[in-house]
Amino acid sequence: MTDQRDTDPKEIVRRGYDAASRHYRADDAAPETHRAWVAELTGRLPAHASVLDLGCGNGVPVARDLAAAGFAVTGVDLSEVQIARARALVPGATFLAADATTVDLPAGSFDAVVCLYALIHIPLEEQPPLLERIAGWLRPGGLFVATTGHDAWTGAEEDWLGGGATMWWSHADAATYREWLAAAGFTVERQEFVPEGDSGHELFWAAVPR
Repeated sequence: MTDQRDTDPKEIVRRGYDAASRHYRADDAAPETHRAWVAELTGRLPAHASVLDLGCGNGVPVARDLAAAGFAVTGVDLSEVQIARARALVPGATFLAADATTVDLPAGSFDAVVCLYALIHIPLEEQPPLLERIAGWLRPGGLFVATTGHDAWTGAEEDWLGGGATMWWSHADAATYREWLAAAGFTVERQEFVPEGDSGHELFWAAVPR
């Protein structure tokens, strides 16, 4: 009999990151792209702003760097292994092991939400409602920084990063994400292609109305 956990996309993702956590990101990682994005966000936020890192992984580098800048950071991730590492690596932030699509967070409580390389691990039909939830978590004028798919694709990879587990992705194309963001109430400030290997992702900067 097939275990439902072997076919549930979210369970595949959770187990994949549990298994490949250290293969995916070291304790002291500092990817150049992330550094630039966090630096820009830091420059746009008021002192002591509240920031949500959705799909925070091990807390490095985003939650770590935002907390170091003096912001009140909350991180959410599906992987308990990632969250355990985040709590150890970024003790100044708050971390929740939870599903981004169901986690209970107060409305209008964040000045910014960062969601890097996480939306693309969520079933496609759950992504537009999640974008609406994110808009609701933001204060008026709040910023949303996210990477999405550039091209539409759904698929899996066995023994991802040599961690011994399967990983799963599902994403729409960039034009569809722009439509979803607008439908969720965001104004897209800009978008850009972020290359990776033979393909890449789309980076969006968006905001909710003041």
